[in-house]
Amino acid sequence: MLVIVHTVTSGQRLLDTVRLLDSDLRIQVVFTMAPDVFSNGVAQFISSLGAVSLPWLQATQQRFDLAIAASLGALHEIHAPLIVMPHGAGFNKLVTTRGDARIASDRVAYGLDAQRLLHNGAVLPAAIVLSHKSEMERLSRTCPEALPVAVVIGDSSYDRLTASLSHRDSYRHALAAGPNQKLVVVSSTWGPRSLFGRWPSLLPRLLTELPRQEFRVVALLHPNVWFGHGTWQVKTWLADCLRRGLSLVPPEADWCAVLAAADWVIGDHGSATLYGTATGAAVMLAGFPCSDIDPASTLAELAAIAPRLSKRGSLRDQLARVAAEIRPGHYRTVTERITSAPGRFNRNMRHLVYRLLNLRQPATALTTTPASLPFLVK
Repeated sequence: MLVIVHTVTSGQRLLDTVRLLDSDLRIQVVFTMAPDVFSNGVAQFISSLGAVSLPWLQATQQRFDLAIAASLGALHEIHAPLIVMPHGAGFNKLVTTRGDARIASDRVAYGLDAQRLLHNGAVLPAAIVLSHKSEMERLSRTCPEALPVAVVIGDSSYDRLTASLSHRDSYRHALAAGPNQKLVVVSSTWGPRSLFGRWPSLLPRLLTELPRQEFRVVALLHPNVWFGHGTWQVKTWLADCLRRGLSLVPPEADWCAVLAAADWVIGDHGSATLYGTATGAAVMLAGFPCSDIDPASTLAELAAIAPRLSKRGSLRDQLARVAAEIRPGHYRTVTERITSAPGRFNRNMRHLVYRLLNLRQPATALTTTPASLPFLVK
């Protein structure tokens, strides 16, 4: 089986599926780095696994029994039945399909668009992994030709996150949060319209306005921020914040553990913000470019009900007010749209993989392991 890694983010997601093949001596797994503008760090990621790796050119010249990817670039060059899956929480961000991004009808959610799912008029994947049954309806509008190969499997990150919630105290300790401290997680996706790109003064303000004996501020940045700008640059940008007590999570740490430990999640239009609704934390938006998000997506639904963090007024007062006002179940409608097969990703995905490999599944039982302990940038 060939594992096609475009970015570190997609590679981390694909490992959730590769682990389902543990202990099966019938299957040889090899990795390849696909061409992508955010491929920085991928070679090191694959090397750290100790896996067999093929150059892209060689991978495109061989035949495999199965290939799997969590991004869609250049997949038509691969010779194998292909599984494609999202690398985040469903399909949320709009991409241009016909060249004029100003026309709404020319923008559809990445991963559900015919431009990438079809090649020479034929459906490219052998299977399209969906997290929720509502995505079937969305796919029927954007690429109806792909409906016969779409399968509702579930969401591996959601399952791992919910399995991690009972380990919250251990994660808080690993993040250096004291027993009397509240944990404020600031999560940013990548790009100029991200929280980190549009509100760079937020972290310094939080460190100034939140007493250190009562609060711990943790920054969770998308891997594309780290690998797009470089580890040295990110640490340099945040040097003053680090000196003032900011906890900075490196891209190789398990972000699910960080969300499971949070009392507040302050985020943007990244998937981590959406997953935060499953933790019981108070989720707030500190930036949300609505024009970049599919109105039919789960993220758009979150934007309609999540409180916003304002640059005006006391940040501490805003956090306290939201924590007092948010009731259990406030985000239930959003969380329920992340997956319609909660706890069943492993079972469903292993069944799909072995069906396409034409192999009998192992008799071993599958369990969802909680996130590993997080760690911080030194």
